[in-house]
Amino acid sequence: MDPRNINIEEYDYELPGERIARHPLAVRDSCKLLCRDASGRVADRLFSDLPSMLAPDTMLVYNNTRVINARLRFTKSTGALIEIFCLEPYAPADYAQSFASTSTCGWNCLIGNSKRWKDGHLLMPLVIGGRSLTLKAEWPEPVQGAQSQRVVFSWDEPSVSFSDIIAAVGEIPIPPYLNRRSEESDSEDYQTVFSHIEGSVAAPTAGLHFTPELLEKLDALGVERREVTLHVGAGTFRPVKCDRIGDHDMHSEFIAVERSFIEDLAKAAGRRPVVAVGTTSVRTLESLYHIGVRVMDGCWDGELPQWAPYDRAGQWPSAQEALEALADYLRERGDDTLMARTRIIIAPGYDYRVVKAMITNFHQPASTLLLLVSAFIGPQWRDVYSHALDSGYRFLSYGDACYFC
Repeated sequence: MDPRNINIEEYDYELPGERIARHPLAVRDSCKLLCRDASGRVADRLFSDLPSMLAPDTMLVYNNTRVINARLRFTKSTGALIEIFCLEPYAPADYAQSFASTSTCGWNCLIGNSKRWKDGHLLMPLVIGGRSLTLKAEWPEPVQGAQSQRVVFSWDEPSVSFSDIIAAVGEIPIPPYLNRRSEESDSEDYQTVFSHIEGSVAAPTAGLHFTPELLEKLDALGVERREVTLHVGAGTFRPVKCDRIGDHDMHSEFIAVERSFIEDLAKAAGRRPVVAVGTTSVRTLESLYHIGVRVMDGCWDGELPQWAPYDRAGQWPSAQEALEALADYLRERGDDTLMARTRIIIAPGYDYRVVKAMITNFHQPASTLLLLVSAFIGPQWRDVYSHALDSGYRFLSYGDACYFC
């Protein structure tokens, strides 16, 4: 099956607005957990039951990315409000270096009310840690019709980093489908308890259900917890506007994975259950396999193309072979960490290579994330979602969870 021929209407369903969770539950792991096993049987559990469902030799992989306060609101002298939504850095392109910048940095951004920002620069007087400074935003080369624009930020206090600035005056970018402004509680609610690498503009929401106490239980059982980094971009919310999936341009996202983890993953492949927490972890793990394949084929160039999993001729290598090839490639280069970009689209017709089970939330109708789920559990996704709607499950980012194996 070639996913390029899929009609997105086949993955639409009716989601009443009242079923979208606007806020999380007070206790994260008290949410519902819909479990679907390999035989297709569905059961209703609680997320706190998860430790009893995982084998002791499970490798549980989660995304350690942290959501940044990506929305900056500037007010012009005319009173016009200009919103700048920081998507990803370009000067310097390295996330850590950009956050550590102490005078200037450039970001690809979405600009709200851009018609009111025709020329010149925007200024925002600030006081951070008792130090006064002025943040300047410049839009040096407006590109008509472009989805994002390059904005240069600069400030006049070298003891303050860009990370300090956005932490002090930025707003957490909650999903647009919540239909509300960010609230103070979102600064904590919209972060996983294991987030520590800044860079996302959206949370890996399946991880929001974990608590420190639940992680301790998993550790006590012997479950191996491992981290990967995928900085979630705004493209994760971008709807599929074309009828045919082959006409959809998948967004690119940054991943960073330690070589030591890739080596351990190669040893685990096919021998131990690898459980991905969230679709971002799924994309990362499956991307590692296909990056390894491209290394073996001598065509790896730093970004995994959207259709790479479907276009290769000949026999596919095993997960162990591809991951070992990737680890060897990094070792030969003297790299301890793989830093790459992935545009991979996972849709029906995809053959999962690494992930044996996944924990995820309920996704928007006619979305690429729903395609990813359908690629894993097949046409039964519609029965699963119908069961959830009939059983009072809460949907989307702050909603309930699923466990598919």
